[in-house]
Amino acid sequence: MALTMYGIPNCDTVKKARTWLDGRGVAYTFHDYKKQGADAAQVVGWVERTGLDKVLNRAGTTFRKLDEADKADLTVEKAVALMVAQPSLIKRPIVEYPGGLLIGFKVPEWEAAFE
Repeated sequence: MALTMYGIPNCDTVKKARTWLDGRGVAYTFHDYKKQGADAAQVVGWVERTGLDKVLNRAGTTFRKLDEADKADLTVEKAVALMVAQPSLIKRPIVEYPGGLLIGFKVPEWEAAFE
């Protein structure tokens, strides 16, 4: 199964997800936002498939530290531009696999997808 995980290596949730996959022998490619950045077209695709609220991490410190002007009147286009400029604004991890997309790490969802 071709699987790609997108995230930041020092994120605790990403670490848990990677440990979970490793423990089940699921092979994956890791895309490090800090080194490789985020692709705007891909982020748009995620938003189109799942909705902005599922992809944009409003709970993190990066979002809270944004200027009020950046947070105001948040359109998809504006949010995608912010997420590409600051990938810490993207919920983590995001996993693309044949036929699916997982956002965040919730064991029941992951078990249904991979077991």
